[in-house]
Amino acid sequence: MLVLLPPSEGKAAGGSGAPLEPQALSLPGLAEARAAVLEELVELCAGDELKAREVLGLSEGLRGEVAKNAGLRSAVARPAGEIYTGVLYDALDLAGLPAPARAAAERSLMVFSGLWGAVRVTDRIPSYRCSMGVKLPGLGALGAYWREPMAAVMPEAAGEGLVLDLRSSAYASAWKPKGEVAGRTATVRVLHSQIVDGVEKRSVVSHFNKATKGRLVRDLLLAGAAPQGPAELVTTLRDLGYTVEAEAPAKPAKAWSLDVVVTQIH
Repeated sequence: MLVLLPPSEGKAAGGSGAPLEPQALSLPGLAEARAAVLEELVELCAGDELKAREVLGLSEGLRGEVAKNAGLRSAVARPAGEIYTGVLYDALDLAGLPAPARAAAERSLMVFSGLWGAVRVTDRIPSYRCSMGVKLPGLGALGAYWREPMAAVMPEAAGEGLVLDLRSSAYASAWKPKGEVAGRTATVRVLHSQIVDGVEKRSVVSHFNKATKGRLVRDLLLAGAAPQGPAELVTTLRDLGYTVEAEAPAKPAKAWSLDVVVTQIH
């Protein structure tokens, strides 16, 4: 099983250790593309701060992120699983997983990134600020920039089992599974169900959506689950207590869409 995750805007900083070693990152086929994004991002942030903030969409209160990006080459690098924070990663709680589940996470979790394309949670990276929605002056919109290099490496990375896609739309734009891989891909949407004046209403709540996805992945890891395809995933999630609605796509080379329906927000 390969689980595709979005990154977090917030990232842990500090610590001690060696700086980034680009050649040691997973998916070496992305090395050239990563180097180009890193070079332009560092150059942008080492120059005009106002321009860098405008390009990156940063407020005055986040001006420190510009200086952080400018120093990426020499900054302390830590495992991506420690760098990414926020609602989804708090709920996932990688550090709190028992050893077997942690090993499964290291094998199966992949985080998409505007700067790196995609990394595994064991890859050592520095804290940075560069979302997939950024449009760099030289390379253009990163979502479009990454499509070609990601298309070259992701089919092999997907292996032969289930691809569980939990990415937000901005990060999903960088790679869309196709053909046989799409047929064993499941995308998940979390819906909050509530009764209003006797009528059920459903909505997507961003914060809770992320938290539920983090808990869902954690529960799969703790259970030692290894569903081989979307239909088996539906059964597994239901066995774990989730309310899941899903229908097989009309065509075999299409991803499954799963709705996880919840009634409590926490």
